[in-house]
Amino acid sequence: MIFLGPPGVGKTHLSVALAEEAIRSGLGAYFITAHDLAADLGRAYREGRLDRRMRVYLAPKVLVIDEVGYLPLDDLGATIFFQLVSARYERGSIILTSNKSYGDWGSIFGDSIIATAILDRLLHHSTTINIRGESYRLKDRRKAGLVPPRGQEGAEAAARSLASDSVTPKTRQKTALGSTPSEAKEAHS
Repeated sequence: MIFLGPPGVGKTHLSVALAEEAIRSGLGAYFITAHDLAADLGRAYREGRLDRRMRVYLAPKVLVIDEVGYLPLDDLGATIFFQLVSARYERGSIILTSNKSYGDWGSIFGDSIIATAILDRLLHHSTTINIRGESYRLKDRRKAGLVPPRGQEGAEAAARSLASDSVTPKTRQKTALGSTPSEAKEAHS
């Protein structure tokens, strides 16, 4: 199963729900981000224990690899990622999330040939679900009045709003009750 779509549309949420259902059914499941997976297996390779560490990711019936494409993988990471996908091919399920379309995977793995080989194995027995829409986190902030209505802001303003540390929970609560963020901040002071 491969979930594709922009940030905040529920890809990870759905992946974790499927993994939890697998566990309830008596199957083993493991969750890791693509970056952490590549870092862990890269470290094991450098320490001469790749085969043993690889077994951790081959053992569960369901392996969830989250955030493929948020950070590009180096050559070693891409090679090890291919080895893992290849070793699990037709032996265990992979649930994968990505914010990148398949056409962009060459940039994730630094090589279109290895990206094609990975996709060949992943797509052979999988279903791709392409999720579209607005980030649920942005929707909640928009409902609370912390983000301008759709069409009245750019993606950069929305990202800044999500990352804002200057708005405290009390400010959010007061803003949701009708005051502007600056009025709420003054009332909070």
